[in-house]
Amino acid sequence: MDTLGSTAEQVTRDDELDEEEIVERIFEAIIDQRLPPGTKLSEAALCEAFNVGRMRIRQSLLLLASREVVDLLPNRGAFVASPTAEQAREVFEARLMIEPNVARLAVERATPDNLSMLEQHLRLEHEAHLANRRRDAIRLSGQFHVLLAEIADNTVALRMVKELVTRTSLIIGIFGSPGVSNCRDEDHEEICAAFRTRDRDLAAQLMVDHLRHIQTHLELNGPADGASDLVAIFRR
Repeated sequence: MDTLGSTAEQVTRDDELDEEEIVERIFEAIIDQRLPPGTKLSEAALCEAFNVGRMRIRQSLLLLASREVVDLLPNRGAFVASPTAEQAREVFEARLMIEPNVARLAVERATPDNLSMLEQHLRLEHEAHLANRRRDAIRLSGQFHVLLAEIADNTVALRMVKELVTRTSLIIGIFGSPGVSNCRDEDHEEICAAFRTRDRDLAAQLMVDHLRHIQTHLELNGPADGASDLVAIFRR
């Protein structure tokens, strides 16, 4: 009897999302700017949204906090991070150190299939911009940088780029002017052109110019906060 009960309980646990899946879903919501900076991440609401226990949510929030995407405040709970102007500058410094070299490596290692994937991605970005689908444009522009890290085939760089892209989305949510997206799709077009000619140094320089353009179009003033229905955002 106890064995059967334990087996049934194990099946339920096996069907649950694991911590990395929950973290990835929250990452995506931040990149899409469905979770504004300062949003309170209620454990109870997240348990309901993901249909998991409180311990799994706490572990997921700890992972997010370790990546500085979530702030854990004593006696208050978890909140989507609200970076300061100085932290915003540090994020762009980190991106300028990492992503030009990622672009170089990606140019060296790109296969014909990778180039076709990038060109298809650019078409999706262009369509989103033309249709004024801002959320899609933001998501796709961030994904472009992640795709380059995937093509570079370095798991450490990929993890760092994912985290930096997510934090940049937060920064743009706080400091960006209305209508500002993460990236200009024409910049991505130029980077892809360097892939076609296998010019790794050009790809790296274009990435530097691109990241500096994003940074210079931010207004590093006061933060904004917001409230969101977590269950509605995450319930499938």
